[in-house]
Amino acid sequence: MSIPMMPIETERKALRGTQPQMVIADENLLSWQAEARKKLSELLGMSRFTSCDAAVTVEYVTETPEYTETRFTFQSEPDCVVPCHFLAPRGAGAKPPVMICLQGHSTGMHISLNRPKFPGDAEDADDGDRDYALQAVKHGLCAVTLEQRCFGERGGRPKPDCYLTAMTALLSGRTLLGGRVWDIMRLVDVLEACFADVCDISRVYCCGNSGGGTATIYAAALETRIAAAMPSCAFCTYRDSIGAMYHCACNYVPGINLYFDMAELAGMVAPRPLVIVNGKDDDIFPLPGAKHEFERARDLYYARSAAPGNIAHVVGPEGHRFYADPAWPVFFGLTK
Repeated sequence: MSIPMMPIETERKALRGTQPQMVIADENLLSWQAEARKKLSELLGMSRFTSCDAAVTVEYVTETPEYTETRFTFQSEPDCVVPCHFLAPRGAGAKPPVMICLQGHSTGMHISLNRPKFPGDAEDADDGDRDYALQAVKHGLCAVTLEQRCFGERGGRPKPDCYLTAMTALLSGRTLLGGRVWDIMRLVDVLEACFADVCDISRVYCCGNSGGGTATIYAAALETRIAAAMPSCAFCTYRDSIGAMYHCACNYVPGINLYFDMAELAGMVAPRPLVIVNGKDDDIFPLPGAKHEFERARDLYYARSAAPGNIAHVVGPEGHRFYADPAWPVFFGLTK
């Protein structure tokens, strides 16, 4: 008598049998992107997020030898307040580009600033190269940190708390990931309205690791004002990553693999520069699946674009973390 499959194996079998239906075929890339963004917006529930006045509030401005820092908040939806820090490097000369810095499942955006508040924060910032804002300023960029939904000041202390929010969002046709993308899009609005005299708003970049990398690739797919993106440890086939092992509920978008795999998200970014970062030993976004999707993105989408060389894959020697030393030179090689 055969042993019946457990439900998780039944679902994984169904996932393995799913073939995305919106892989590009003979159509023009721009036409495909327009339809793909429309479907991705639908899957994320983007039409169910509500626009409002940003109500930008500056809480303080401080000076350091390296940068001027502005702590501010804005509304992305009515009564949905998003805390941010904007750093402008001192002596930068002409208006520099600005990097949106997104922490993943951590205690919050203060790690991007390397300001430990909780046990483990210093290790995240130093050993995992997650102090993105300071790195960006060191490289002559402006940087803006954004506290993502359910992390840090927005419901994630002392650890991220995504599950109930993610499940509740599904009941009204929304997704938590869609909410994070919405916040990033509204931040671009704020940068255009309030910081255009400080930074070059035609060169808004985005980066992050893990949950920050996930928000980066989805946001860059939908928001064409993001001029370049660097998602880290978030890019892989769905079946090899979030469909193969436990991941936070915020990673899941109902029905997405019926239409896309991760290469299609990258295809929506083309021809804008895209640097995909993975760790050789990352056990939750395994490298073979990441390489597979990178090659599909390069050969199916960027090869059809006006800049086929604008996609790169950086593989770090360890696990689930960012790799500043190899990644930044590749990023600037594509954006300068």
